[in-house]
Amino acid sequence: MKHHGGIRGVYLVAAEVSRLGYCVAPTARNAAGADLLVFATNSAQARSIDVKTNSRRVNFWLVGKSARSTSSRTHFYVFLNISSTKDGGEVFEYYVVPSKIVARKTVVERGKKSTFYSFELRNARPYRDRWSLLGSA
Repeated sequence: MKHHGGIRGVYLVAAEVSRLGYCVAPTARNAAGADLLVFATNSAQARSIDVKTNSRRVNFWLVGKSARSTSSRTHFYVFLNISSTKDGGEVFEYYVVPSKIVARKTVVERGKKSTFYSFELRNARPYRDRWSLLGSA
């Protein structure tokens, strides 16, 4: 079900970006680094978004090794936490973080058999709902 959570996150972010007035297009699922391409309606400037989704609220997102080397003024991460409410509803937390911040603050944890790359919620907090970083719609 992890794959379904990731796809769901991509479409939730696409819906939010569209609601804010941007043109948005999902990429092929095997496109490296970008899940969404975002265009302002009044210009040809494109932004790319890599979506990372947690299907429950946690304090980090797994980002992968390339997060440390992917840094561009036009590439962003949107970190999404989905929380369930007691009445069966859901709460969505969106964090729009420039890739240069993610590259600088990605945490590396080496285990015996694996290395994990993550981005912590404490570093994402200043970017909660910062859609304006994408530029004007």
